[in-house]
Amino acid sequence: MTQPQSISIDNVEYVRKDQLAEPAQTLDGKKYVIVRSREAAVFAGYLESIQGREVVLLNARRIYYWDGAATLSQLAEEGTSKPGNCKFPQEVSRVQLLEACEVIDCTEKARLSIASVKVWSE
Repeated sequence: MTQPQSISIDNVEYVRKDQLAEPAQTLDGKKYVIVRSREAAVFAGYLESIQGREVVLLNARRIYYWDGAATLSQLAEEGTSKPGNCKFPQEVSRVQLLEACEVIDCTEKARLSIASVKVWSE
């Protein structure tokens, strides 16, 4: 007999704890996130600060091209199922993004997946 993934009690859905995605490992308390910016594209890294639309990331990689995830939301939750097709250049120690329009928290699964993508260079 299989176990249910969730149950509903009084119109409230409860999900099994082992079905919840684990948040990404932090760096000195800093969350691992994906940031979409207007002019600098997409980056993944540790959130140092956010003030208005200005976001600073540490140990960040540009997400130049991704495959194996339909959206950035899926990439942030599940990572990529096709790491060999992705183009993620080398990590930079710090990047300041001036026109951020989306910041998405990542799961540990996604962080490990992004980190496992081979450095793309020419």
